[in-house]
Amino acid sequence: MMHTWFECKIRYEKTMENGMNKKVTEPYLVDALSFTEAEERIIEEMTSYISGEFSVSAVKKANYSELFWNETDLEESYWFKCKLAFVTLDEKTGTEKRTITNILVQSSDIRQAIRDLDNGMKGTMADYIILSVAETAIMDVYKYEAPEEVKPEFPEA
Repeated sequence: MMHTWFECKIRYEKTMENGMNKKVTEPYLVDALSFTEAEERIIEEMTSYISGEFSVSAVKKANYSELFWNETDLEESYWFKCKLAFVTLDEKTGTEKRTITNILVQSSDIRQAIRDLDNGMKGTMADYIILSVAETAIMDVYKYEAPEEVKPEFPEA
């Protein structure tokens, strides 16, 4: 299943560790079919977490070809943007061709993110080079889950 990811920025008043309130803008990633659906879904998700008013200050398409989730329950987890180059050889010209792609990896730190990336890439036949790994500001990711009452159009016989 192909996912389309949207980065949604939420602006709200957050109570800081020192007890003071501060206006913050935090990015979240949402799996949606359109900008409108992304905004609707992030409002739905955030309503249960934020008491008080908040606004969606931006919605933009995110350029991630894949996401690697960390299935273990991490105390602290971060999202790392990994920029990869897939290396292929053009048989006619004999030259190397690089195709750049971005993968988002959930991990505890940058060293673990590289290990998790390599683990996630295990079944890949193509050679790849890790060009960069950087921590993102993304707070959380909301993957689309079909409601249970939605039944497939063509149920298995």
